[in-house]
Amino acid sequence: SGQTIDAFWTSVEHAQPITVGINCALGADEMRPFLADLASFAPIPVSCYPNAGLPNAFGEYDESPERTGELVREFGESGFVNIVGGCCGTTPDHIRAIREAVENLPPRQIPDTGPRYSRFSGLESFTIRPESNFTMVGERTNVTGSRRFMRLIKAEDYTTALDVALQQVRGGANILDVNMDEGLLDSEATMTTFLNLVATEPEVARIPIMIDSSKWSVIEAGLKCVQGKAIVNSISLKEGEEDFLEKAKLVRRYGAGVVVMAFDEVGQADDTPRRMEILGRAYELLTEKAGFDPSDIIFDPNILAVATGLEEHNDYAKSYI
Repeated sequence: SGQTIDAFWTSVEHAQPITVGINCALGADEMRPFLADLASFAPIPVSCYPNAGLPNAFGEYDESPERTGELVREFGESGFVNIVGGCCGTTPDHIRAIREAVENLPPRQIPDTGPRYSRFSGLESFTIRPESNFTMVGERTNVTGSRRFMRLIKAEDYTTALDVALQQVRGGANILDVNMDEGLLDSEATMTTFLNLVATEPEVARIPIMIDSSKWSVIEAGLKCVQGKAIVNSISLKEGEEDFLEKAKLVRRYGAGVVVMAFDEVGQADDTPRRMEILGRAYELLTEKAGFDPSDIIFDPNILAVATGLEEHNDYAKSYI
């Protein structure tokens, strides 16, 4: 479906591949609608390597070289492809027919995709645009944010815990925050178990997951089993630039976006100049040394308590606003 291809592209675009395409599985005839969708928005070259039709009852391929050439030529005439070839069942004659069919056709023109927005995904993609309303992050699947969820996880009642996630989605959550940081839990194992269960519930799995932990081992455990393009919450410069870049590069390798805290080697930012200093430095490191696209970076400016009544906190509100 178009949604499946869109979610697929959202999850791989962060890795900045040089081509994207479809091969094997189907013959060119059955492949066409998927290829058309992919070609409509992929801002890089598209390849197509179809089988010689679908296999017959004996596992053999009956489509003639001439028919394969005709179908692939139509892809070229429709502006779907930049690179073509053949997969299962194709012979030298098929490849020759494909070459002859497309050799005088211009390659697909790479579309101008316009501004890049923050895009994340579960089974479906979620795009944050300038005109978007508030992005709602469901935080009840967080053992530090919900006493009920914590009790369910401690009791290993994962079925009911999954219902909490479902209620979040039905309540309008665009992103689901999952946190298992509790001293009596095996956080890595619990994160893995719960996210694997989330993947079995399509209504929950359709939205992006925010993997939330103060422990890198827990974040990586989540990244290993979550589908789509997740968000890591969070990394910071607290342990220095080397540690920051190492974690950032791993986040990017897993194809996720990242939340960056306004925290450095000196401590947390508590006024506007410090926030600008820390987050500006983090931005430069992420984009210039870790290869991040700016649209995959979410800043947490470390908003502190407002109206506490303490004189030393009076400027917190001004800084926040």
